[in-house]
Amino acid sequence: MVMEENGAVSTTTVARIVTDVLQPRNVLLAGLTGLGAAAAGNWTGIGWGLLAALCAGIIPATYIEWERKRGTWGDRHVVDRTKRAPIFGVILGSIGVGSLVMVLGHAPHDILVAMIALWAMTVGLLAVNTAWKISVDSAVASAAVTMLAVVHSPWWIAAYPLVVAVCWSRVALRYHTVAQTVAGAVLGAATATAWLF
Repeated sequence: MVMEENGAVSTTTVARIVTDVLQPRNVLLAGLTGLGAAAAGNWTGIGWGLLAALCAGIIPATYIEWERKRGTWGDRHVVDRTKRAPIFGVILGSIGVGSLVMVLGHAPHDILVAMIALWAMTVGLLAVNTAWKISVDSAVASAAVTMLAVVHSPWWIAAYPLVVAVCWSRVALRYHTVAQTVAGAVLGAATATAWLF
């Protein structure tokens, strides 16, 4: 860890920890697993939630890591928006396949709708990304909290400070501007709310 002169941990170090812990893969793994259980009304929905997390978060993260190792980009953050299109393609394809499996397997309605909302959010992110950089991390965090609030309990809105923390970390690390993180958070919340309601 990087320490400042007075012995405190640097802002950059805290921001790096926040952005790594609350990265989309982790947020989706926790959020969609919980959402699956809430959608089914019992523990049987956890499997559907894990499938959703695999398709929406883990497969895309694995693809990003694979491309990073090949030297396509420097790290998982892919700061150059012009290189993001293939990632969105993988996300859309993976969520699409996962949604089809859910339809064929008669998954609980809310977890399937959540997947469709994430697919729609990704289309929105891709569209914006063609002209302007938008924060995917902020969008995912905001969508996850919103989905849990709609499907499970409105009390999940109390977790929104985690979304603010993600936005702050992306700005502190200079991956995004405030406007880019706010736009991502608004898009995530809007698509989740529109589809789930």
